[in-house]
Amino acid sequence: MSDGDAARALPGDRFAGLGTEFGGLTRSLLGATTIGGVLRELVTTAARVIPAASLVSITLRGPDGLFYTPVETDPIATELDQVQYRAGEGPCVDAARPDGPAHAESQDLAREAKWPQFGPAAARHGVGSLLAIALLPDARPPQVSGALNVYAHDAGALTEADREVALLLATHGSLALANTRAVTAAELQNAQLRKAIDSRDVIGQAKGILMQRRGITADEAFDILRRTSQELNVKLTVLAETLATRHVDLDLPEPLA
Repeated sequence: MSDGDAARALPGDRFAGLGTEFGGLTRSLLGATTIGGVLRELVTTAARVIPAASLVSITLRGPDGLFYTPVETDPIATELDQVQYRAGEGPCVDAARPDGPAHAESQDLAREAKWPQFGPAAARHGVGSLLAIALLPDARPPQVSGALNVYAHDAGALTEADREVALLLATHGSLALANTRAVTAAELQNAQLRKAIDSRDVIGQAKGILMQRRGITADEAFDILRRTSQELNVKLTVLAETLATRHVDLDLPEPLA
């Protein structure tokens, strides 16, 4: 779909401010010299121009067939991506496969029959809907494929207009990634952002502390961290680092029954 086609598909008031956004995005993407730079620009823009987006991430599938999340707007998105990777199912996994669909989505994850493991797990983490758009759809070995993932807290929150915007973003991103001429296994390994890796580590430590102190499961520990982060309006990584490094007794809620 061309930019003009997408513009006609979107309501006028919704598209009014997107022309400037996409103009700036195109300049930023074409000016990026690394894969990491392109991916960061994609998730930042998606979170800004898709109103229902609560979390945004990128899934990449390496030549070895393994999935990983090099960049996201919040570590919660990485945690949700990882649930899909472990289960081998979900919109992110489907859209990121080289032979996968152009997009995969669910408007009600709690009741989603297509992904019986991931759907209920996502709902327990407070996510109601998810849209994943394929990146690098023409990838061939040893190149990689991927997906742009948009999570929304509420079921039914992601609209057809949101899908059109995400498709435009993914198209721009795919062209920019191809333009870097560096979509190889070695370059993608370098694109594994240190911050994302460190974030996962500190969240794992915080979960372990809560599990030991309270005798709860990993899912319950993560849910406590997520809800506390939202209630205090503090980034999940900051909360987790405080708990993991200072071993303080924070006033965290008990897990839901």
